[in-house]
Amino acid sequence: MRAHPDDKVGHAVDAWLGRFNAALAAPQAKNIGALFAPDGHWRDVLALTWRFGTLSGREALAPALAQALAASGARDFAVDPARCPPRVVERAGTPCIEAFLRFATNAGHGEGLLRMRRHDKARARGAPVAWTLLTALDELRGHEEATLRAQRQEPVIARDFHGPNWLDQRSAAQDYAARDPTVLIVGGGHAGLTLAARLGQLGVDALIVDRMQRIGDNWRLRYHGLKLHNQVHSNHLPYLPFPPTFPAYLSKDQIANWLETYAECMDVAFWTQTAFEGARFDAAAGRWTAHVKRADGRARALRPKHIVLATSVSGTPHVPTIPTLEQFKGTLLHSSKFGDGAAWRDRPVLVLGTGTSAHDIAQDLHGHGAKVTMVQRSPTLVVNVEPSAQVYDGVYLGEGPSLEDRDLINASMPLPVTKVAHRILTERAKEYDRPLLEGLEKAGFRLSFGEEGTGWPLLYRTRGGGYYFNVGCSELIASGEIGIVQYHDIETFLPDGARMMDGRRLKAELIVLATGYKGQDHFVASLFGDEVAQRVGPVWGFDERTQELRNMWCRTGQPKLWFTAGAFSQCRIYSKYLARQIKAAELGLI
Repeated sequence: MRAHPDDKVGHAVDAWLGRFNAALAAPQAKNIGALFAPDGHWRDVLALTWRFGTLSGREALAPALAQALAASGARDFAVDPARCPPRVVERAGTPCIEAFLRFATNAGHGEGLLRMRRHDKARARGAPVAWTLLTALDELRGHEEATLRAQRQEPVIARDFHGPNWLDQRSAAQDYAARDPTVLIVGGGHAGLTLAARLGQLGVDALIVDRMQRIGDNWRLRYHGLKLHNQVHSNHLPYLPFPPTFPAYLSKDQIANWLETYAECMDVAFWTQTAFEGARFDAAAGRWTAHVKRADGRARALRPKHIVLATSVSGTPHVPTIPTLEQFKGTLLHSSKFGDGAAWRDRPVLVLGTGTSAHDIAQDLHGHGAKVTMVQRSPTLVVNVEPSAQVYDGVYLGEGPSLEDRDLINASMPLPVTKVAHRILTERAKEYDRPLLEGLEKAGFRLSFGEEGTGWPLLYRTRGGGYYFNVGCSELIASGEIGIVQYHDIETFLPDGARMMDGRRLKAELIVLATGYKGQDHFVASLFGDEVAQRVGPVWGFDERTQELRNMWCRTGQPKLWFTAGAFSQCRIYSKYLARQIKAAELGLI
């Protein structure tokens, strides 16, 4: 979207910044509060507090922001001329002015986003007030990525043609024969790779370890027909976006191969076929002793300063205890072990679950001629992959600001505003999908519309599932080609299927448990011990006090233990902030 032609937009932003910068001379809650609407929000991502946190309401944010401004030495807030100019947009159904900012702190350079509703005015002089303000750490002073890249350049003329070349040096470095990595990243999917790439640009030595045989196998080995259900423009990796020749919806193998290419291009140190077996922290030394086992069975102890779990929001398969299921004598497998349905032609199958994997597996089985019935355990959100599912990704659609600007817009939305926006979008999606949803309900499918009607994105951020982007399976359910029954209507499982409460029998030779995955906090006790698990607490899901995802991309209760996970778009921007925290810790800034 181009800049709004109304000069009043720029004047309103300049007026607010003038008053804000004047207040920085001696920040006080009263003066800072006067610059915000009563229901204003401030989100800080490291820039002023070295924390992730959102405060809502003028009375709550004003004293905290005043204190943080003074402590951080924040100054020189201005419109960033290198980014999208101030403009009028609609956020959460509200017309507002949006402006990208830059500023300085004692530690580095900040980036920010100011949002002012067009109808909001302060009592005095009708001056504009802020609705939302994001302050985020962009770069550490003296350790900017461009500065560090320039320092790594080798001289052009004084080269030793007989000495080790780039490949020799890289191979030797990846061996870690005579040193330990500063950061050990456990898990080599997109979350681990994006963090390793970011750390590499900051000159922080990072090693990824992963059990898989090849980089990208966490995607490559999943079920045959898997594709991403959001479009490619949301899923680029930092520094190296997908080629413009790629399709809108990427297949699992394209993603897998691209991750392998990305690791090579970004010079990421990566040990495949390496099991992470746990670690213990030495508080006096400020280091971990981590135990890994290589492909040939060799054990190795590493002593990194930091460990990052990048093992996905959905890591270990979750297999719930299901009464009487032990009586079933056919083939029973979790969705993570499902390949394709070719072997099940003309044979009866039950798919337990109604999330994305369950639908995709049911559709694959049906396409191979299996007789499929889905078993629904709880209401599920269903949204057509186009256009309905994509409306939540609207900031990434169409022409407009750069990807970096769009990421900052995403990061700038406080949780309460996000909920309002998503309720509006969910109502729009329901209208788009009304015929399909009515057909599903007639077939006996129970529908959900997310937490307080906020749609699928917040389900992902709280549960990691509970929704399906329809790419054809819903029509098969609505037409009766794929059966649907409710779990609570099953009386008992039998050796050859299940018996319903009304006496009907459901034959099955295969039962697929599409029952989801355990979260990252499942690993903590087993890998680091109960004390560490208690110090860390829950991982993922929102903390009501901070309005942030718990223990994600930030310092945790256990020093030097970090977590990263989430969608491609989340990992793309938050890998930046996590890498800067680790670099700051190495510099003694935090």
